[in-house]
Amino acid sequence: MDLSHFSSDGPSSPVCSAKGCRAGAVWVLAWNNPKLHTPERRKTWLACDEHREHLSQFLGMRGFLKDVVKFDEWDGEPTAP
Repeated sequence: MDLSHFSSDGPSSPVCSAKGCRAGAVWVLAWNNPKLHTPERRKTWLACDEHREHLSQFLGMRGFLKDVVKFDEWDGEPTAP
């Protein structure tokens, strides 16, 4: 998982990827850009409850979104397309 999503304030806790949001991450949005990544590759964004839909729509409109999983259930394994 990309460690840039973790807060530098205090303990290493995952935070939302939405610009300016420092809320705790609740969701993992798995995605890839087929022009840049192999089909099995998964990049991740983290989302709080408030930003999950917005970030999902942003990725979905581009055809990048592959899966949305609760953070505590994410195992980091690629998902089927």
